[in-house]
Amino acid sequence: MSKITKAESAFDKIRQGLEEAYAFAKGDKSAACVRNIEVPTIDVAELRNKIGYSQNEFAKSIGVSKGTLLGWEQGRRRPTGAARVLLGMIDKRPSIVQELLSA
Repeated sequence: MSKITKAESAFDKIRQGLEEAYAFAKGDKSAACVRNIEVPTIDVAELRNKIGYSQNEFAKSIGVSKGTLLGWEQGRRRPTGAARVLLGMIDKRPSIVQELLSA
């Protein structure tokens, strides 16, 4: 496949995806494939203790500040979005971060 053909193919796929997203946003669900995944609420302190990390180690391993981790553990804040998903994955398989990010 030539470079132009590859670029045209990529453009066509992006355009198709944008058109489908626009239709979905306007209420047309016919072409949509929606997957809902339930992410459990995680007790962060319990999870950290389960895998045997200090607060510093755990915060560093998941890319958050120690202050953020303390807020979660003390109940002042709750993890949301990607952090909540990551914690759910770690709860299911504690070694996942090291496995995927190790050299």
